[in-house]
Amino acid sequence: MIPFNKSPYTGNEDKYVLESLHSSKISGDGIFSKKCQSWFEEKLKCKKALLTPSCTHALEMAAMLINIQPGDEVIMPSYTFVSTANAFVLRGAKVVFVDIRPDTLNIDETKIESAITEKTKAIVPVHYAGVGCKMDAIMKIADIYNLFVIEDAAQGMMSSYKGKPLGTIGHLGAFSFHETKNYTSGGEGGLLIINDDRFKERAEIIREKGTNRSQFFRGMVDKYSWVDIGSSYLMNDISASYLWGQLEKADEINNNRLESWKMYYEGLKSLEYDGFLELPVIPQECIHNAHMFYIKVKDLRTRTDLLEHLKSKGINAVFHYVPLHSSEAGKRFGRFNGVDEFTTKESERLIRLPMYYELKAKDVERVIDVIKDFYDKKL
Repeated sequence: MIPFNKSPYTGNEDKYVLESLHSSKISGDGIFSKKCQSWFEEKLKCKKALLTPSCTHALEMAAMLINIQPGDEVIMPSYTFVSTANAFVLRGAKVVFVDIRPDTLNIDETKIESAITEKTKAIVPVHYAGVGCKMDAIMKIADIYNLFVIEDAAQGMMSSYKGKPLGTIGHLGAFSFHETKNYTSGGEGGLLIINDDRFKERAEIIREKGTNRSQFFRGMVDKYSWVDIGSSYLMNDISASYLWGQLEKADEINNNRLESWKMYYEGLKSLEYDGFLELPVIPQECIHNAHMFYIKVKDLRTRTDLLEHLKSKGINAVFHYVPLHSSEAGKRFGRFNGVDEFTTKESERLIRLPMYYELKAKDVERVIDVIKDFYDKKL
């Protein structure tokens, strides 16, 4: 059986987890939390990086930081995970979905401006598959209408757009270290990136349950107290220690995944040439991180048949998001602006192939052969 995913493991995680367990501080902002946050601040060149228990929590913090209020509107694609929308709905916002581009499956930047109303507060681009959205166009729109931009870069660690790391272009960025991501903190984990000085101090307060506890430990105040809204948004240090074992080998993991991605691409491009399927598109201005390799087949029926064929051969491939605007909650808490030309159609054609660190070349070749066998039988 070739699994769809295996959580990355480099070999040092055990050692660092034990170090953390035997340290004097295993809660948030311990030794390994600080190591990781410093690594991100140096690598991403951001104002501040704060580890969180999940990307969901990072997005919830972002909604608090931009002061989302009941009745505000937030623009985002429908082709995304529920957390992208939930973070803002929890604060009372209405989600306004717009269509995606058929090439990258990212938000269509040309559809954003027509969705803006006097209630619009923010734009949330989602960097699907670790491939950057058209961030220059999105930031230009945000500047014109005085809107916040929060990058959902859950899949985007080590990716960039026009030389800038994803998550560092908007006002705020959120990353995931879930077990399915390129780097994990042992199952769940997240990161909030702050690129605007206005949010640095308040982010620490919200993350510490609404207290100025972080300032107290730095000696900036003589006692700490409740000063704002907040919650418990700190990643524990044991999880951070696991993540540190992977950040040490971040480039190795990235390069290994890219090798598998290129093997898939080279092995399947003849099927694209013959018109059977479509392969991922990486715009020239984007550097991606091989978070996933997907193919787009003719239609929903073909997808169902190919998934069943792969399963029968011991290969676990999956489809991805069901568009949020078609869900029960999506209809209740949001609306689709304009025409759904590509969101539903493209989502029904997509298949994600096995992709993980140290995926064996022979397994990639086997997946390719099984897909080719499927189409050979249709000729």
